[in-house]
Amino acid sequence: MKAATEPEESYTILIQQSFAEVLVNNATNEKSLHLTKKFKVGDVVSEFSADTVSTVGTYLTVQTGINEHITLLPTILQYINHSCNPNVFFDTTKYELIALNDIEVGEELTFFYPSSEWDMTQSFVCTCNSKNCLHNIKGAAHIANEVLLSYQLTDFIRSMLK
Repeated sequence: MKAATEPEESYTILIQQSFAEVLVNNATNEKSLHLTKKFKVGDVVSEFSADTVSTVGTYLTVQTGINEHITLLPTILQYINHSCNPNVFFDTTKYELIALNDIEVGEELTFFYPSSEWDMTQSFVCTCNSKNCLHNIKGAAHIANEVLLSYQLTDFIRSMLK
């Protein structure tokens, strides 16, 4: 994989920050967040805070409670896409983005949306192609507990499983 600072010709750098950059696929206009630094499993990739708090979720928010959804600061974090085999986790108790495995420079950051989302406003068909892909992503409420518990989950989602 190419380093994030040397994107293939089909990508344009949209935003650069100290630890990552947003790449835009010129053919599809899809945006993704890629690391410009290496991280080890358990490292804090970034701290974050709530820019806004709402009772209604959108595709840009992270759920922190039954009727509580936040937009993220730094805003660059909104470009982290979903994967059923994620490499980061939003710890919404400590407000830290945590590396779930070693992540190399240039790798796209991905998180498992149902790790923080109970019942998503916009469901979608996942195309991550991982061996454990769940295909239809609607939120944690729509996934069997034994499958969910194989993922790192926010304290909010864990409380909903009880």
